[in-house]
Amino acid sequence: MLVRIAGLGPGDPALLTLGALDALRAIGKAVLLQAPPELARYLERNGVQLERGFVNDDALVMRGSAPEIERFADGIARSDSGGALGLGVLGNPLSDFPGLPLLLRALEARRVATEIIPGVPRATLSASIAMPLVPLPPQSAHYSWDDLVEIMARLRMGCPWDREQTHRTLIPYLIEETFEVVDAIEISHLDGLCEELGDLLLQVVFHAQLATETGKFSIADVIDALSNKMVRRHPHVFGDAVIEDVDAQWRNWERLKALEKTGRARRSRLDGIPKHLGALQRGQRMQEKAARVGFDWPDVYGILDKLTEELRELAEARRAKQDDSHVREELGDVFFTLVNLARALGIDAETAMREANEKFYRRFAFMEERAAAGGKSLSDLNAEELEELWQLAKA
Repeated sequence: MLVRIAGLGPGDPALLTLGALDALRAIGKAVLLQAPPELARYLERNGVQLERGFVNDDALVMRGSAPEIERFADGIARSDSGGALGLGVLGNPLSDFPGLPLLLRALEARRVATEIIPGVPRATLSASIAMPLVPLPPQSAHYSWDDLVEIMARLRMGCPWDREQTHRTLIPYLIEETFEVVDAIEISHLDGLCEELGDLLLQVVFHAQLATETGKFSIADVIDALSNKMVRRHPHVFGDAVIEDVDAQWRNWERLKALEKTGRARRSRLDGIPKHLGALQRGQRMQEKAARVGFDWPDVYGILDKLTEELRELAEARRAKQDDSHVREELGDVFFTLVNLARALGIDAETAMREANEKFYRRFAFMEERAAAGGKSLSDLNAEELEELWQLAKA
């Protein structure tokens, strides 16, 4: 059984794409969702037999009502439609059909294959439209959330680069945009932060659009899941629970997370911390989670003693001329203890390391500039001259 879901455009027969019309005519029979009478008559005149009785309330199906979609999918699966059925959806199913992911999942569960034929989005209805992809308004226009979702859907239809992307190919851009947000925050560049947050949001919408096209989930599902999670994990805000302080809130947060589906599937409390985090950041997150169940140093002095012990073990490994892997292990223990020290001092280790990197960059760049002003490069200077420039840079 095949269901071909075709976009009918904004409702004007003149804006029905040839691709959508040919797709429905090739099957010969179709169910329509919220199509105006004039458009329905146009389809019938052009060889599409309209099937009725499948839908109780097409508006509920369009909006994503789970009971209505389940009933609709049952009707399709039981129908004697010769192995194929068209489904005409007002607008573009990829941007105007919030119930599309639910319907695709319901049909997949009933072993019904699906195809999607895009159409002209409903929001593009204007006298100037002559084809599915039209120029957007000028950049000075004010757009809404719905506009952004539609823009992303249209990019996937009309831009060759966007069409080629997958969840995996977008990973580098997601990481890059995240760090650009961090950079804007750290230099207190609020105009830049606004732009970078937009770039990061685009990545979220992009991934949601990819999932929508395969019927896995939509941006509406993302928002719904996030909202439910926030309400569920904050009973002291949205319910009548009482939380005494931040520590109690963290304990309650961890307890609620453990009761959720993903939490129940985890073998360890430390699962769920992304392995691709920076090593310092991941180490600190693991230490924080361990501390919430009481596995922690009583005070900073114990960590300092541990640091001295780890440095001694590193020195011993080097003196014994042990293999690189053992020396590396001992050095890793030193880093891990330093992260523990940062946490005990209330400092984010990753941020501290980034700031140290930037400080070194500024000083080294200063040394390069001073050397160049004297007609030399740093490689032309001896150790004493380099030290002199370093002290000058520090000053």
